[in-house]
Amino acid sequence: MDVTDISTITPLELISLEEPPATKEGAIEFLLDLAVDAGRVDDRDAALDALLEREEEATTGVGFGIGIPHAKTDAVSKPTVAFARSTEGIDFDAMDDKPAKLLFMILVPAAGGEDHLQILSALSRSLMHEDVREKLLEAESKQTVQDVLAEVVE
Repeated sequence: MDVTDISTITPLELISLEEPPATKEGAIEFLLDLAVDAGRVDDRDAALDALLEREEEATTGVGFGIGIPHAKTDAVSKPTVAFARSTEGIDFDAMDDKPAKLLFMILVPAAGGEDHLQILSALSRSLMHEDVREKLLEAESKQTVQDVLAEVVE
């Protein structure tokens, strides 16, 4: 599978322009439910457990107002990235102490090996650019969000 094909790993139904809950765990569940509703998750509880276990290992607040909760789990059958954004920002325990406004949840099959690292590094690299973050914060449609991601994730 081509993990740089944004329309496959982040179809429009995995993009939300609604305000997520203001807590880290609430936001993670909000993102997870996008994937559940899109039929991408076979076992919600197992996926949530995997995401929360990963959060306990180390924060997924990467700084620059970005949170990337992620996990490898048998609860999904294909790489999945859900997106939401928060106007106020959510405390993701980032190293720079800035609240996360751009949220990406990455779920990949447990056997996905390098897929999740590829997705994570492509996203992280592109989000270091302020213009990319601005475009995502200002996007007025799901399609615009998907287009911005497709442009920058190679």
